[in-house]
Amino acid sequence: MIATRDAYGEALVDLGKENQNVVVLDADLSASTKTEKFKKAFPDRFFNVGIAEANLMGIAAGLALSGKTVFASTFAVFATGRAYDQIRQSIAYTKANVKVVASHAGLTVGPDGGSHQALEDIALMRAIPGMTVLVPCDGNETKDAVEAAAAYDGPVYIRLGREPVPFVLPEGTRFEIGKGIVLSPGVTREDLLSKVSDEPLFDVAFIACGVMVKAALEASEALSREGLKCLAADFASIKPLDEELLHAIARHSKAIVTAEEHNVIGGLGSAVCESVCSLHPVPVKRVGVKDVFGQSGEAPELLRAYGLTAGDLVSAAKEALKL
Repeated sequence: MIATRDAYGEALVDLGKENQNVVVLDADLSASTKTEKFKKAFPDRFFNVGIAEANLMGIAAGLALSGKTVFASTFAVFATGRAYDQIRQSIAYTKANVKVVASHAGLTVGPDGGSHQALEDIALMRAIPGMTVLVPCDGNETKDAVEAAAAYDGPVYIRLGREPVPFVLPEGTRFEIGKGIVLSPGVTREDLLSKVSDEPLFDVAFIACGVMVKAALEASEALSREGLKCLAADFASIKPLDEELLHAIARHSKAIVTAEEHNVIGGLGSAVCESVCSLHPVPVKRVGVKDVFGQSGEAPELLRAYGLTAGDLVSAAKEALKL
């Protein structure tokens, strides 16, 4: 197990070795965001701006517009809340090549409580024109997402977590911006896209991101043992959304359950509903935080308290299927 923030720190060091143009900024939280690993390896390309998040984003934009590939990190609640104006005006509006990589997102921040649990950051970032939004599920996908973000010319928001999480994706799976990943054994993306019949192949499809991908897999396996045909997919690329795969899933499923460690308003569930409603309407149940703030507690107990477990996904699927 490894926290996605730790994987980010390791990925930055690898990038720094490969690309002398990469610079990293932090707002006095490098020990927590793990940018300290880059600082130790490349001190002349690391800048701590202090507890000044708006300034962090402004400097990042300036460096990017001067030709650098910039990674700017702080906690998600500060990056997207305190520095929203600078991200919008200085980074996104100018199409600056800045990667805002925000850690400590969602309920699993745990004891820090509701004031530090960003539950609206995906909604804020995906609403900004031209902003790419990525939510990797494990350490390997995080490293791929960081590498993909560095190669992409333009603003990117990557959402990371505090707690260690297991490796979820099968070995050899590669993340791509704008592409979802089918996780169910014996089913591939190509299989779904090539099927021309609208006959349902699955009773329910679980579409998840971040820490909820593991829960989606467990829910899929649980319902499969009950005789239902299930699909699980990782949609780490929230924007751009893999609408080609999503529409194929909607066309071949009786119902969809989305799962995210975020407010049900404005995140992955909203993106899925917005996309499928016009072309392939299908019942969609959104599992996430029900438009409330978080509270202090250990990560596992918070996921249980807010209905973000595999059992909750099973219940949502049965409700969607009216079982």
